[in-house]
Amino acid sequence: MNDLLQSPPFHDVQTRVAEQLQQIGTAETVHIHAPADLQGLLALTLLESSFLDAGISYKRRFLPPHQHLPRDERQKVSAPDGLLIFIDPFEETWDLKDLPVTEHIHITPISVSVRLGANQSQRRGALDVVAQCAALGAALSPNGTKTRLLRPFASSGLWLREALDTTFDPIHTTMRDHLREEGAFRVVPLPDVPSPAPGMIPDLSERMLARLRKGWGKMDADERSSALSELILPTLQDASLSTPRLEELVWHRLLIGTSDIDVMSQVHQTLKTWPKGASDAKIHASKLADTFLKSGHLIDAHPSTG
Repeated sequence: MNDLLQSPPFHDVQTRVAEQLQQIGTAETVHIHAPADLQGLLALTLLESSFLDAGISYKRRFLPPHQHLPRDERQKVSAPDGLLIFIDPFEETWDLKDLPVTEHIHITPISVSVRLGANQSQRRGALDVVAQCAALGAALSPNGTKTRLLRPFASSGLWLREALDTTFDPIHTTMRDHLREEGAFRVVPLPDVPSPAPGMIPDLSERMLARLRKGWGKMDADERSSALSELILPTLQDASLSTPRLEELVWHRLLIGTSDIDVMSQVHQTLKTWPKGASDAKIHASKLADTFLKSGHLIDAHPSTG
């Protein structure tokens, strides 16, 4: 795997991550706490996978989902012994200089900058907790089996954030390209996905998509571009889906190996079936984390052959 910490989104936080790695390396036991939401599960398991690979002693705990906290109330966390890592996906995005000092490791969204394009223009965005946990995990176990298995989901937290609903997200794009270049997944257009989750693109004709898929292999680049433009034309009238997110859903689906279902579809389907009750969500998150750590998929990745 390529070193995530050396990629552009992590340049601003390298010192902070190095300090966290030192704390983990000297702790006898580590407690990982995260809310029982999909964002919390993704971040926790990306870190847990590296602990399993590296033989680090740890205990995990899923806290009540964010939606069950009273407005403006913060999650109370503590650990009886050892080092606590509190994964806090729904905290506001902090500037590095303003982060409060805590006795535990508090992983929260952080504002960072990247330089893009031929002119190397600076763009700012949020580095979410899933990406941070992926980088921590990769540093702890660079070639670990489970760490590599879950690696394709390192940018999924950025997909779940609202940034893509309003504008181009430079952090998401940079992370996606980094993971593609190292071979974590293939980036393909929608017709190349055998079983995408339905309903992700409003007003998309599933019948037209199926017909397009049958002839896709015989089309050249211009024909494919024209056919996709025609397919998505009705969806452009729906204001509920931003242009950046639509472009990702049409041109940049993330496929792992021989999976039939892309990463975004797995995330979408998992969110649809997430329990609403606090107790049910905690049980569900724990069971799904175990399955995810074994299979590297949030749902069955080969439904068409089942």
